[in-house]
Amino acid sequence: MTEVDLFGQSRNKRRATATSSHRGRFKQINISRAKARVVCPVFEDSQYPYQGIGIKVGDPFAVTYKFYAHDNFAIAIDAGKAASGLYSGYHRDNFQDLIQPDTLGFDQGVGYLGHIVKKEWILEGKALYQRDASKVLKGLQWYAGAGWQWRNTKIQYEYLLEISFDENEINLLDESYLTMGPVLVLGIEYSYFTIPVAAFMEIEWYTDVVQDPGWQRFQGGVGLRLVF
Repeated sequence: MTEVDLFGQSRNKRRATATSSHRGRFKQINISRAKARVVCPVFEDSQYPYQGIGIKVGDPFAVTYKFYAHDNFAIAIDAGKAASGLYSGYHRDNFQDLIQPDTLGFDQGVGYLGHIVKKEWILEGKALYQRDASKVLKGLQWYAGAGWQWRNTKIQYEYLLEISFDENEINLLDESYLTMGPVLVLGIEYSYFTIPVAAFMEIEWYTDVVQDPGWQRFQGGVGLRLVF
């Protein structure tokens, strides 16, 4: 009986040691709610408002700021440079509108040679309505909104002036203007990363109401914002 008890105690001791070792190697980690937001940040209803600042690549290439007032409303401001290469044809066609035929003689003419965009800055502000789309993908939102865009452009045109049958000269013409108009936007935003950033993709529709009333253009891009 003593020998059995000794063996039984020995077996119980080994089981207790093994259990203790098992528990020591596989501890349950408890993460606070605040810490969990850092490890896997998502927008939480109780934590609004948020702010975000980052870079947008596309048309325009811009610094972008967003104020998340609450889960369904935000304001975005973008400031940067237009993708001038996309407007090359438009600027070339505009040269014809700058020429005044009544200032030319009977045998004189003007021919477009080229242009250089010295600056084409864009500033826009948008009010956005947002909706959660986590049923499609966790951390995803879609949004739509409207705003106003200002464009400050300065272009230098190079042209050939035909003075007479056998006399020509190359001239330069500097043109600058400030124009503006409404903009509509539709986009998606994803924020389920291991760092507090939000990635977005959007498309915009802009129309000019000053320089060339009725002229329309689709714009847009992708970007990242640091959320804090």
